[in-house]
Amino acid sequence: METPDFFGDPVEPDLGLPPRPVRGAPDGLWGAGDRVTWIAGLILALSSFMDWYAGSGVGVKLAVIGWHTGVLGKLVFFIGFAVVAIIALREAGMGLPASAPESLVILALGALATVFVLIRVISIPDSVLPADARGIGIWISLLASFSVIAGGLLRAAEEL
Repeated sequence: METPDFFGDPVEPDLGLPPRPVRGAPDGLWGAGDRVTWIAGLILALSSFMDWYAGSGVGVKLAVIGWHTGVLGKLVFFIGFAVVAIIALREAGMGLPASAPESLVILALGALATVFVLIRVISIPDSVLPADARGIGIWISLLASFSVIAGGLLRAAEEL
């Protein structure tokens, strides 16, 4: 009598089904979705620590970073961090449930970040005055939020 090998390779039952074809990762533009998404998410998170507003007072030039512009600046950071975390967790083997496709979540986070940054582009908060001009950081944030949306669209195309 032979004892079962508990530490060997698991034996899968033969159900008579044909083997599933293994699809490789897409190349070219369609394969760039992951790279575009995590780089844009990282830049979006870091852009919250760049100057969003600039101005000059009496003998002083000043710059206000996005983190100090209120709740929206902090939310932009956390959205960028969430995008990077989604990609990192998927690469570590933990993904979102099948009922919430990652590309749709990435698209929603990118759209939310775009709305938050556009609010700050249009409306300068009173708490940062006399900084009455927009700095380079807010434009980087806007470009990064559009790139998160583009990365989500590329990832959606990969899933098709």
